[in-house]
Amino acid sequence: MKSDLFPDLPQKTYIMGIINLTPDSFSGDGLFNQAEVEAAALAQAIRFVEEGADLLDIGAESTRPGSRKLDASEELGRMLPALRLIRKELPDTLISVDTYKAETARACLGIGADIVNEVWGFQYDPHIAGVVAEFDATAVLMHNRESGARPVNSDLGGRYEDVEYEDIVSEVGNWLAASLEIAHAAGVSDDKIILDPGIGFGKTINQNLYLLKHLDALLGLGYPILLGVSRKGFIGHTLNLPQGERLEGSLAANAWGVMKGASILRVHDVKETVRLARTLDAIRNAEL
Repeated sequence: MKSDLFPDLPQKTYIMGIINLTPDSFSGDGLFNQAEVEAAALAQAIRFVEEGADLLDIGAESTRPGSRKLDASEELGRMLPALRLIRKELPDTLISVDTYKAETARACLGIGADIVNEVWGFQYDPHIAGVVAEFDATAVLMHNRESGARPVNSDLGGRYEDVEYEDIVSEVGNWLAASLEIAHAAGVSDDKIILDPGIGFGKTINQNLYLLKHLDALLGLGYPILLGVSRKGFIGHTLNLPQGERLEGSLAANAWGVMKGASILRVHDVKETVRLARTLDAIRNAEL
């Protein structure tokens, strides 16, 4: 398990701070409705870095269950101004862009993004793997079974129903293995690949919990694992709490994920999660 952007794996847990340039984020932190969205995004980026974030993930399309998909031009219209500003003001900070569109990935990589966080694991847009390889960028390949699943939204958060797996752990592993084949065929090198089990994407509440329980089974694929559980609907439904009261549940799920092998945590609450991760790392790495 190695990555050219994350040299301290597995001794260190890396923290990715989420910057949502959306009006409809499930987590309640979307910045797009603010009058000065680029300035708000930069302020959040600076705060996250000061709080200890190792990298930032900028997204312009909501991925909550049932959300509206954007075309590339609308996505870029939201994303590029903020990305340019953050890249200028934080030149040494790793920046990921959350997109599954080749056109968006190309434009963002062209102005300094380092990572493409691809929520369809290269299995939606047939051209995006080639774009990542062309720029010698890093990719996060995520499992996603939203197609055919029934989205349900409530005060406790979005969830999916009517999703069937015979063996969710092995099926997620097989999907990610197929994504790896696509990446390799396009020329993406092993040290530029990170895997994500896709908690919340086309999975019921219990399926999310079970997959998280068995997260370590995916370590056999041989790549770093990014985990995105922060404030998600399965936590709201598990605790019977709305999105504004999910910090403790998010920290618990992230702590479990680290102990099961996750290397990168994608989070909204950076300061608290950094403190959690540093404590876990200190315990894991302790020697007499």
